[in-house]
Amino acid sequence: MADVLDQNQVDALLAAAATTPVEAAASEGRVFSRRRRDGESLEIKSYDFKRPERVSKDQMRSLQTLHEGFARNFGASLSGFLRTIIEVKVATCEQMTYSEFTSGLPNPTSFNLIEADGLEGQMCLEVSPLIVYPIIDRLLGGNSQDLFIPQRPMTLIEVRLIGNVTKRALTALAEAWAGIRPFEFKVAATESNPQLVQIVPPNEVVVVVGFELKMGNRAGTMNLCIPYNVIEPVMEQLSSQSWFAHTKGGMAKGFQTQIAGTLSRAPLELTAVLAETTMTLRDLVQLSPGDVVTSEHPASVPVVLCVEGERKFAAQIGQFKGKRALKVVRSITESDRL
Repeated sequence: MADVLDQNQVDALLAAAATTPVEAAASEGRVFSRRRRDGESLEIKSYDFKRPERVSKDQMRSLQTLHEGFARNFGASLSGFLRTIIEVKVATCEQMTYSEFTSGLPNPTSFNLIEADGLEGQMCLEVSPLIVYPIIDRLLGGNSQDLFIPQRPMTLIEVRLIGNVTKRALTALAEAWAGIRPFEFKVAATESNPQLVQIVPPNEVVVVVGFELKMGNRAGTMNLCIPYNVIEPVMEQLSSQSWFAHTKGGMAKGFQTQIAGTLSRAPLELTAVLAETTMTLRDLVQLSPGDVVTSEHPASVPVVLCVEGERKFAAQIGQFKGKRALKVVRSITESDRL
């Protein structure tokens, strides 16, 4: 215990620490690359390996564009149903885990499970009580000026009334997805507490499209949760090339006519199989000029006419203006054994 400092030495150390400025060690980020790069000009973003982005940016933009069309159609349909102006627009479009989505929802709320023909799994359509009860009040003849938003689950009558709004939302959603693949959406179940519904594991990646609904002086949100494993079969069709190449029916007919006219001038190779036979490898090696290869195919039986190597027609052997020719008799079906 000979190295114990006395009180004077302790006071001297504290005074020196108070007067000497402490310089923070600046941690310089180093970027390893084959090319020299200025570290200050680079934009470095953090990446969480626990939450991999399974949906590309092009596909996210396609999803946002698709649901912007849904928002316009749904707003027009809802405005005609409620006899008032309803504004619906896309607020956010992002991917997150299912647990993050459910943790940010209010309780109680209108939580609808949606199924689509041709897709495995379920989606979620959540409508905030801030806009649900003004819509119900409007359907029952109120003006929603001094409406109180109750903090309770909806009654059976309220569920039935808001179901008419949900049906119109699913109809507009089917119209928006018709450009990708025709679907028929339907509500499988309705729940008030989103924490009690587990359609996918908590760490599963989902795409959440957030909408903002405005009706007069009232506003609320609506969220469409699409698990990645549900729309995985159609994700390739959401690429920018295929999505922006999709056009309306009238323009598609014009393209069909143009493509058909171009293809009609494309040259094709026609070949005719006169006969077929089998022989041993020894006989094949010993073939010489003048040898005759016999076949069991009669000359009167039609031969196979191939188009680019594909069996298409049955043709009869003959002559036309002194040249060998083939006369098409009929098309070949799968049951033919020519």
